[in-house]
Amino acid sequence: MEEKIRKALDAARADYVEVRLEERTASTVHYSGKELEDVGTTTSVGGCARALVKGGWGFVSFNDAADINRYVKMACEQAAMVGQSASLLADVPAVIDSTANEVDEDPRGVCLEEKERLAAAYNKIILNAPGVQTSSVLYRDYHVRETVLTSEGGRVGQETLFCVVALSAIARDGMNVQRAFEVAGNLRGFQIVRGLEAKCEEVAKRAVDLLSAAPVQGGKYTVICDQKLCGVFVHEAFGHLSESDFLYENPDMLKLMTLGKRFGGDELTIVDDPTLPGEAGSYRYDAEGTPASKSYLIKDGLLAGHLHSRETAARMEEAPTGNARSIGYGYQPIVRMSNTYLEPRGETFEDLVSGVDNGIYALGALGGMTDTEMFTFSAGEAYAIRGGEVKEKLREVVLTGNVKETLGNIDAIGSDLKFCVGGCGKGGQSPLRVSTGGPHIRIRNVVVGGR
Repeated sequence: MEEKIRKALDAARADYVEVRLEERTASTVHYSGKELEDVGTTTSVGGCARALVKGGWGFVSFNDAADINRYVKMACEQAAMVGQSASLLADVPAVIDSTANEVDEDPRGVCLEEKERLAAAYNKIILNAPGVQTSSVLYRDYHVRETVLTSEGGRVGQETLFCVVALSAIARDGMNVQRAFEVAGNLRGFQIVRGLEAKCEEVAKRAVDLLSAAPVQGGKYTVICDQKLCGVFVHEAFGHLSESDFLYENPDMLKLMTLGKRFGGDELTIVDDPTLPGEAGSYRYDAEGTPASKSYLIKDGLLAGHLHSRETAARMEEAPTGNARSIGYGYQPIVRMSNTYLEPRGETFEDLVSGVDNGIYALGALGGMTDTEMFTFSAGEAYAIRGGEVKEKLREVVLTGNVKETLGNIDAIGSDLKFCVGGCGKGGQSPLRVSTGGPHIRIRNVVVGGR
């Protein structure tokens, strides 16, 4: 089949063509309250052809590669219909390679019945906790074998094994409804979802404890963010601004994100790195076959880089970063983050707290939204800080602000870097496996919504 694809690529009338093939096997177990909502294993096989002609792209997806000549021709014809300018692609090596991520315990070696029993046990712990109204446990794993062949002679094969479980508890007292959740997942194997009984108890207790927590009083506070909230903030509020398919078509944001502009103190460094072993957002090659690379987005407080596909790199005259990603063969690659994190420094948690007379310790994120450079996040849980000590639990803590100003107000960075699995959405493609990370950080003058 690959020989047939290579002949179709050689015969294509286009400035550039690629064919991506995919085989995917996935298992799912989902409990919602007492009900087993979903359990099963699915298999899919398909591919896509993407062509570039005079700056215009054509895209065709398929489930049977037998007629690959027709699909490549269709993609070229589509591209020719919309192409009106010069085709721009950054140069990358025509790599020939095959790779697979290493796992300690292969989830394919665990039967579906055992996966269901594990999810059922976790669900029972959460659901039976006093004060919990309902629960949710979602287990997923997948194995993907992907091959990218390009008209430039590249041929990259990758195998990926991903495993994740999401635990959630909802507690209710009249109109007062509180939720807590925990997610565990990465590329290291099935062991990441084993032994989470204590986490289930913790999630249930957290939801119930929030019922009696005092609502926060709105105002400006010094806020200490835990590693989860730090990672989510870096990903959502800043990371998406670094994705160049958004930037190069938006002059105002391109001006904001000018390389060399100061975004924080000398201690602030933010990185996107798909080469980290075993993290949820890791890969060796992106969906265009470009080698993955570590990218400094902010380095020593200065804007240092953007994330790119080959096209955006060429249009902005910057180096390609290997961040063109797709959730599956039915979707075109777009610029996406991988493992995005704020680098740790030397402060301990005690150092951060001791410098706060009246503040908030915010942990996790229940949700939020961003609008260009403005953001709003709801903390998963929070505590008051008074006199340099963590005090009573708070709820309804909503952080809002301007991302550039907020990054500039970070005045202390912890040493306790931690990564968390995430599912990113963009351009109708969700969820894309990513990892967010950071240490504890302290931010001055944060606007906190509340009563």
